[in-house]
Amino acid sequence: MGVYLDSKTGYTLYKNETEKPYFVDKSRLLAELFPLVEEGSSYICITRPRRFGKTVMANMLTAFFSRACQSDDIFHKLQISEMEGYHQHRNQYAVIHISFNDVVGECSSYSQYINRIEKRLIRDLKRAYPEVALEEEEYVVDVLTDIYEENENAKFIFVLDEWDYIFHQDFATEADKKKYLTFLRSLLKDRPYVRLAYMTGILPIAKYSSGSELNMFAEYTMAGEERFSEYFGFTEREVDQLFTRYQQNCKFTQKVTREGLRTWYDGYHTQAGERLYNPRSVVMSLSNNNLGNYWTSSGPYDEIYYYIENNVDEVRDDLARMAAGESVPAKIREYAATSQNLQTKEEIFSAMVVYGFLSYDKGKVSVPNKELMDKFTDMLQKEPSLGYVYRLAKESGRMLKATLENDTDTMCEILEKAHNTEIPLLNYNNETDLTAVINLVYLAARDMYRVEREDKAGIGYVDFIFYPEIDKSSDAIILELKIDHTPEEAIAQIKEKQYALKFQGKLGETSRYTGRILAVGIGYDKKTKKHRCKIEVLSEQKIKCC
Repeated sequence: MGVYLDSKTGYTLYKNETEKPYFVDKSRLLAELFPLVEEGSSYICITRPRRFGKTVMANMLTAFFSRACQSDDIFHKLQISEMEGYHQHRNQYAVIHISFNDVVGECSSYSQYINRIEKRLIRDLKRAYPEVALEEEEYVVDVLTDIYEENENAKFIFVLDEWDYIFHQDFATEADKKKYLTFLRSLLKDRPYVRLAYMTGILPIAKYSSGSELNMFAEYTMAGEERFSEYFGFTEREVDQLFTRYQQNCKFTQKVTREGLRTWYDGYHTQAGERLYNPRSVVMSLSNNNLGNYWTSSGPYDEIYYYIENNVDEVRDDLARMAAGESVPAKIREYAATSQNLQTKEEIFSAMVVYGFLSYDKGKVSVPNKELMDKFTDMLQKEPSLGYVYRLAKESGRMLKATLENDTDTMCEILEKAHNTEIPLLNYNNETDLTAVINLVYLAARDMYRVEREDKAGIGYVDFIFYPEIDKSSDAIILELKIDHTPEEAIAQIKEKQYALKFQGKLGETSRYTGRILAVGIGYDKKTKKHRCKIEVLSEQKIKCC
């Protein structure tokens, strides 16, 4: 048994995964790989945002195909056991499984990083094939070639996880990254000992003007290819099943709702348009009995700002629109792994889609869910380089306070102040831009409320509903926007469409919300360039207008 060749690590880790309470069986992926294994010399690269189950699937492949163990105890109860080829392929192959993010101690150079991988793999190969005369200080590709020349049956399945790890490391120079691509090409391309190369990571394979260093790989990205989509991320049906399991297993007061899972973790799309949930966040939420942000352990917004800092001006307006829940048009291209200097809006949004900070569907990008929206909200309120977006967001605490206190004078003052700064969005060419500005001036409300855009309510769709989340006895807010219409007309629509029904419980149930319901109408007159605001407490009929 070795560290990379014929290792039992994948078996152990995947078995542990299958024994967890919120395990999802995606073993049918194996059946799609059977023909590729039989054909030989097959190469696939599947890229997904982080925390989308790539490592779990890599461990599954190793556990199933590797000759180092007998894994029927795992797979006999999974879907793959019922499919053709199960017995033919299970535990029949020499598997080389390398996790490229496995770095021990301080790694200060690329040569130190790659030499450790080569030495450990060569050691495994010498132990497994002692009958082959091998020279000292050989390259791993030479060792593999010598073994194949002595034994033409010595063909390997390569499972390469986190292939792009090196592209995120400070110690790797641009020259080092090219060396690494050359290393992979030399190891895998046109080598008779490759039965299957299965590679995963976040970044699609780097593109060069003269072609690709690794052009033998068929690439499968979430936005670009439909195949394999169902095996990475959780579908609606799978989350339904997990939630039922949670309801049966949770021994404490259940704090997670099905709608909460959708709000927090849904929002990604396959190339065919099927919706996907972030799997790690769903599992963590159900395991912890808590709807929370499991995206990252780093700062609240520093990762997002990294992508936009080189060209804040070009993306600022679109960020404001996306923070309001809108989708914006974007050209998403194949993102080059070697390009870290993001300058154009196209490059910035493409990178953010690849890393999972934005979702891409039908030519538009958007913030996928509350988990990511919270990070965007933090950035908009804390990063001065965002200019007018930051200044409006900083006023949001005062705007919320004025609304709750029925102080429409202050509300109008804040909106007029914003408009007088000649902010591009405040040209109000359409209601979308007004919506984005209103979202910015109420950004602080997200600390206390679940804010929904265009939510189905009563017998229509309302612009904004603010659901009290921290204190259910707090005032709820229904907000309707109008251009070239009065705030009185906005209030009338709220009443006519019965939007307040959204706060009532289901038939026979008591509403979770016990505070007042405030109807807020905001109107903008294009001719006079003036805002008017009106607040009415629906239950008490209190009216104030500016």
